Amino acid sequence: MAGMLYLVATPIGNLGDLSPRGAETLAQADFIAAEDTRVSRKLLNHLEIKKPMVSYHQHNRSAAGSAIVQRLLAGETCALITDAGTPAISDPGEDLVRLCAENGITVQSIPGCCAAVTALSVSGLPTGRFVFEGFLPANKNERRQRLAQLKDEERTLIFHEAPHKLRATLADMLELLGDRPIALCRELTKLHEETRRTTLAQAVAYYQTAEPRGEFVLVLGGAQPESGPTVTMEQAVEQVRQLRQEGVRMKDAVRQVAQQTGLGKNELYQAALQE
Repeated sequence: MAGMLYLVATPIGNLGDLSPRGAETLAQADFIAAEDTRVSRKLLNHLEIKKPMVSYHQHNRSAAGSAIVQRLLAGETCALITDAGTPAISDPGEDLVRLCAENGITVQSIPGCCAAVTALSVSGLPTGRFVFEGFLPANKNERRQRLAQLKDEERTLIFHEAPHKLRATLADMLELLGDRPIALCRELTKLHEETRRTTLAQAVAYYQTAEPRGEFVLVLGGAQPESGPTVTMEQAVEQVRQLRQEGVRMKDAVRQVAQQTGLGKNELYQAALQE
Protein backbone atom coordinates (compact mmCIF):
# COMPACT_ATOMS: atom_id res chain seq x y z
CA MET A 1 0.00 0.00 0.00
CA ALA A 2 1.35 3.43 -0.95
CA GLY A 3 2.44 5.83 1.75
CA MET A 4 1.51 9.49 2.03
CA LEU A 5 3.09 12.85 1.29
CA TYR A 6 2.54 15.53 3.93
CA LEU A 7 3.02 19.20 3.03
CA VAL A 8 4.08 20.77 6.31
CA ALA A 9 4.05 24.57 6.49
CA THR A 10 7.05 25.85 8.44
CA PRO A 11 7.60 29.20 10.20
CA ILE A 12 8.59 32.18 8.06
CA GLY A 13 10.65 33.60 10.93
CA ASN A 14 9.38 32.89 14.41
CA LEU A 15 9.89 29.21 15.26
CA GLY A 16 6.96 29.41 17.67
CA ASP A 17 4.58 29.63 14.70
CA LEU A 18 4.89 25.94 13.82
CA SER A 19 1.60 24.25 14.68
CA PRO A 20 1.50 21.31 17.12
CA ARG A 21 0.07 19.20 14.29
CA GLY A 22 2.98 20.20 12.07
CA ALA A 23 5.50 19.19 14.74
CA GLU A 24 3.70 15.88 15.28
CA THR A 25 3.71 15.14 11.55
CA LEU A 26 7.45 15.81 11.30
CA ALA A 27 8.07 13.51 14.25
CA GLN A 28 5.99 10.66 12.79
CA ALA A 29 7.11 10.80 9.14
CA ASP A 30 9.52 8.13 7.92
CA PHE A 31 11.69 10.76 6.28
CA ILE A 32 11.71 14.49 5.56
CA ALA A 33 12.30 16.16 2.19
CA ALA A 34 13.73 19.65 2.67
CA GLU A 35 14.62 22.56 0.41
CA ASP A 36 17.89 23.11 2.31
CA THR A 37 18.72 20.42 4.85
CA ARG A 38 21.05 22.78 6.72
CA VAL A 39 18.26 25.31 7.30
CA SER A 40 15.71 22.64 8.16
CA ARG A 41 18.11 20.98 10.59
CA LYS A 42 17.87 24.07 12.82
CA LEU A 43 14.10 23.67 13.02
CA LEU A 44 14.32 19.96 13.73
CA ASN A 45 16.95 20.52 16.41
CA HIS A 46 14.66 23.11 18.00
CA LEU A 47 11.91 20.48 18.06
CA GLU A 48 14.34 17.75 19.18
CA ILE A 49 13.35 15.64 16.18
CA LYS A 50 15.83 13.31 14.54
CA LYS A 51 14.71 12.01 11.16
CA PRO A 52 16.41 10.97 7.92
CA MET A 53 16.42 13.89 5.47
CA VAL A 54 16.69 14.16 1.71
CA SER A 55 17.25 17.27 -0.38
CA TYR A 56 14.49 18.42 -2.71
CA HIS A 57 14.80 21.79 -4.43
CA GLN A 58 14.58 23.68 -7.71
CA HIS A 59 17.77 22.22 -9.18
CA ASN A 60 17.27 18.52 -8.36
CA ARG A 61 13.49 18.22 -8.38
CA SER A 62 13.31 15.81 -11.31
CA ALA A 63 15.64 13.13 -9.97
CA ALA A 64 14.83 13.74 -6.30
CA GLY A 65 11.10 13.78 -6.98
CA SER A 66 11.20 10.41 -8.73
CA ALA A 67 13.20 8.92 -5.86
CA ILE A 68 10.75 10.25 -3.27
CA VAL A 69 7.78 8.87 -5.22
CA GLN A 70 9.37 5.42 -5.34
CA ARG A 71 9.77 5.43 -1.57
CA LEU A 72 6.17 6.55 -1.14
CA LEU A 73 4.96 3.79 -3.44
CA ALA A 74 6.89 1.36 -1.26
CA GLY A 75 4.79 2.45 1.72
CA GLU A 76 6.89 5.12 3.41
CA THR A 77 5.55 8.51 4.54
CA CYS A 78 7.33 11.75 3.72
CA ALA A 79 7.00 15.27 5.13
CA LEU A 80 7.90 17.94 2.59
CA ILE A 81 9.10 21.26 4.01
CA THR A 82 10.60 24.43 2.59
CA ASP A 83 13.03 26.85 4.21
CA ALA A 84 10.02 28.94 5.20
CA GLY A 85 6.30 28.88 4.49
CA THR A 86 3.94 26.50 2.74
CA PRO A 87 5.36 23.87 0.37
CA ALA A 88 4.16 23.87 -3.27
CA ILE A 89 3.20 27.58 -3.17
CA SER A 90 5.58 29.35 -5.59
CA ASP A 91 7.81 26.38 -4.87
CA PRO A 92 9.06 23.25 -6.74
CA GLY A 93 6.96 21.18 -4.35
CA GLU A 94 4.13 21.64 -6.86
CA ASP A 95 5.95 19.20 -9.17
CA LEU A 96 6.17 16.58 -6.41
CA VAL A 97 2.46 16.97 -5.68
CA ARG A 98 1.71 16.43 -9.38
CA LEU A 99 3.88 13.30 -9.45
CA CYS A 100 2.05 11.94 -6.43
CA ALA A 101 -1.32 12.65 -8.04
CA GLU A 102 -0.23 10.84 -11.20
CA ASN A 103 0.82 7.81 -9.14
CA GLY A 104 -2.24 7.65 -6.90
CA ILE A 105 -0.36 8.75 -3.78
CA THR A 106 -2.37 10.65 -1.17
CA VAL A 107 -1.17 14.18 -0.46
CA GLN A 108 -2.25 15.94 2.73
CA SER A 109 -1.57 19.54 3.66
CA ILE A 110 -0.68 20.52 7.22
CA PRO A 111 -1.52 24.24 7.00
CA GLY A 112 0.38 27.03 8.62
CA CYS A 113 2.47 30.04 7.67
CA CYS A 114 2.33 31.66 4.23
CA ALA A 115 4.22 34.94 3.75
CA ALA A 116 1.89 36.19 1.01
CA VAL A 117 -1.28 35.81 3.09
CA THR A 118 0.45 37.16 6.20
CA ALA A 119 1.47 40.30 4.33
CA LEU A 120 -1.94 40.71 2.71
CA SER A 121 -3.67 40.57 6.08
CA VAL A 122 -1.68 43.53 7.47
CA SER A 123 -1.45 45.55 4.26
CA GLY A 124 -4.58 47.63 4.73
CA LEU A 125 -5.46 46.96 1.07
CA PRO A 126 -8.52 45.06 -0.24
CA THR A 127 -8.26 41.36 0.63
CA GLY A 128 -11.43 39.93 -0.93
CA ARG A 129 -9.85 39.34 -4.33
CA PHE A 130 -6.11 39.17 -4.91
CA VAL A 131 -3.45 37.82 -7.29
CA PHE A 132 -0.25 36.18 -6.05
CA GLU A 133 2.60 36.73 -8.52
CA GLY A 134 5.52 35.45 -6.44
CA PHE A 135 8.91 36.63 -7.68
CA LEU A 136 8.98 38.69 -10.86
CA PRO A 137 11.45 37.58 -13.57
CA ALA A 138 15.08 38.46 -12.78
CA ASN A 139 15.69 39.69 -16.33
CA LYS A 140 14.85 43.41 -16.59
CA ASN A 141 13.03 43.20 -19.92
CA GLU A 142 11.01 40.17 -18.82
CA ARG A 143 10.15 41.86 -15.52
CA ARG A 144 8.91 45.00 -17.28
CA GLN A 145 6.94 42.92 -19.76
CA ARG A 146 5.19 41.06 -16.95
CA LEU A 147 4.36 44.28 -15.12
CA ALA A 148 2.93 45.76 -18.32
CA GLN A 149 0.65 42.74 -18.59
CA LEU A 150 -0.63 43.45 -15.08
CA LYS A 151 -1.38 47.13 -15.68
CA ASP A 152 -5.16 46.69 -15.88
CA GLU A 153 -5.45 44.02 -13.15
CA GLU A 154 -7.99 45.38 -10.65
CA ARG A 155 -7.35 42.82 -7.90
CA THR A 156 -4.74 43.40 -5.18
CA LEU A 157 -1.32 42.17 -6.34
CA ILE A 158 1.21 40.32 -4.16
CA PHE A 159 4.89 39.92 -4.99
CA HIS A 160 7.99 38.53 -3.30
CA GLU A 161 11.17 40.55 -3.73
CA ALA A 162 14.77 40.32 -2.61
CA PRO A 163 16.37 43.43 -1.07
CA HIS A 164 18.99 43.89 -3.79
CA LYS A 165 16.27 44.04 -6.48
CA LEU A 166 13.77 46.19 -4.59
CA ARG A 167 14.76 49.61 -5.97
CA ALA A 168 14.64 48.49 -9.61
CA THR A 169 11.32 46.71 -9.10
CA LEU A 170 9.68 49.70 -7.42
CA ALA A 171 10.93 52.04 -10.16
CA ASP A 172 9.54 49.77 -12.88
CA MET A 173 6.22 49.46 -11.05
CA LEU A 174 5.87 53.23 -10.77
CA GLU A 175 6.71 53.79 -14.44
CA LEU A 176 4.54 51.00 -15.86
CA LEU A 177 1.63 50.83 -13.41
CA GLY A 178 1.40 54.43 -12.23
CA ASP A 179 1.35 55.70 -8.67
CA ARG A 180 -0.88 53.59 -6.44
CA PRO A 181 -1.01 52.35 -2.81
CA ILE A 182 1.54 49.77 -1.70
CA ALA A 183 2.43 47.99 1.53
CA LEU A 184 6.06 46.90 1.84
CA CYS A 185 6.24 44.10 4.38
CA ARG A 186 9.68 42.89 5.42
CA GLU A 187 11.09 40.42 7.92
CA LEU A 188 7.59 39.13 8.70
CA THR A 189 7.30 37.50 12.17
CA LYS A 190 10.97 38.28 12.85
CA LEU A 191 12.59 40.68 15.31
CA HIS A 192 12.73 43.61 12.88
CA GLU A 193 9.33 43.07 11.25
CA GLU A 194 8.05 46.17 9.49
CA THR A 195 5.08 47.09 7.32
CA ARG A 196 5.40 50.38 5.46
CA ARG A 197 2.07 51.52 4.00
CA THR A 198 2.67 54.21 1.42
CA THR A 199 2.46 54.87 -2.32
CA LEU A 200 4.76 53.71 -5.10
CA ALA A 201 6.12 57.23 -5.65
CA GLN A 202 6.85 57.67 -1.96
CA ALA A 203 8.41 54.21 -1.73
CA VAL A 204 10.74 54.95 -4.65
CA ALA A 205 11.79 58.21 -3.00
CA TYR A 206 12.30 56.57 0.41
CA TYR A 207 14.55 53.79 -0.87
CA GLN A 208 16.73 56.18 -2.84
CA THR A 209 18.49 56.82 0.47
CA ALA A 210 17.31 54.00 2.75
CA GLU A 211 19.04 50.65 2.31
CA PRO A 212 16.58 47.77 1.68
CA ARG A 213 17.16 45.03 4.26
CA GLY A 214 15.49 41.64 4.63
CA GLU A 215 13.11 39.73 2.40
CA PHE A 216 10.11 41.74 1.19
CA VAL A 217 6.52 40.95 0.36
CA LEU A 218 4.98 43.75 -1.72
CA VAL A 219 1.22 44.17 -1.59
CA LEU A 220 0.13 46.53 -4.35
CA GLY A 221 -3.25 48.11 -4.93
CA GLY A 222 -5.02 47.00 -8.10
CA ALA A 223 -5.84 49.23 -11.04
CA GLN A 224 -8.79 51.51 -10.60
CA PRO A 225 -11.76 50.37 -12.73
CA GLU A 226 -12.48 52.51 -15.74
CA SER A 227 -15.40 54.86 -15.28
CA GLY A 228 -18.49 54.24 -17.35
CA PRO A 229 -19.42 56.26 -20.42
CA THR A 230 -19.89 60.00 -19.84
CA VAL A 231 -22.23 60.46 -22.79
CA THR A 232 -25.93 59.82 -22.16
CA MET A 233 -27.99 57.61 -24.42
CA GLU A 234 -29.98 60.64 -25.59
CA GLN A 235 -26.77 62.45 -26.59
CA ALA A 236 -25.49 59.36 -28.41
CA VAL A 237 -28.75 59.02 -30.32
CA GLU A 238 -28.42 62.67 -31.40
CA GLN A 239 -24.90 61.91 -32.71
CA VAL A 240 -26.31 58.97 -34.68
CA ARG A 241 -29.04 61.23 -36.10
CA GLN A 242 -26.47 63.79 -37.25
CA LEU A 243 -24.39 61.10 -38.96
CA ARG A 244 -27.51 59.80 -40.67
CA GLN A 245 -28.22 63.30 -42.02
CA GLU A 246 -24.71 63.27 -43.49
CA GLY A 247 -25.58 60.10 -45.42
CA VAL A 248 -24.01 57.50 -43.14
CA ARG A 249 -25.94 54.21 -42.95
CA MET A 250 -27.70 53.49 -39.65
CA LYS A 251 -25.57 50.42 -38.89
CA ASP A 252 -22.32 52.28 -39.51
CA ALA A 253 -23.44 55.36 -37.58
CA VAL A 254 -24.39 53.27 -34.53
CA ARG A 255 -21.10 51.36 -34.65
CA GLN A 256 -19.07 54.56 -34.85
CA VAL A 257 -20.87 56.32 -32.00
CA ALA A 258 -20.81 53.21 -29.80
CA GLN A 259 -17.03 52.97 -30.21
CA GLN A 260 -16.60 56.65 -29.35
CA THR A 261 -18.87 56.67 -26.31
CA GLY A 262 -18.46 53.19 -24.83
CA LEU A 263 -22.21 52.58 -24.97
CA GLY A 264 -23.56 49.19 -25.99
CA LYS A 265 -24.08 48.91 -29.74
CA ASN A 266 -27.33 46.94 -29.53
CA GLU A 267 -28.87 49.28 -26.94
CA LEU A 268 -27.89 52.32 -28.97
CA TYR A 269 -29.32 50.81 -32.17
CA GLN A 270 -32.68 50.14 -30.50
CA ALA A 271 -32.78 53.64 -29.03
CA ALA A 272 -31.94 55.20 -32.40
CA LEU A 273 -34.75 53.23 -34.11
CA GLN A 274 -37.27 54.74 -31.71
CA GLU A 275 -36.40 58.28 -32.73
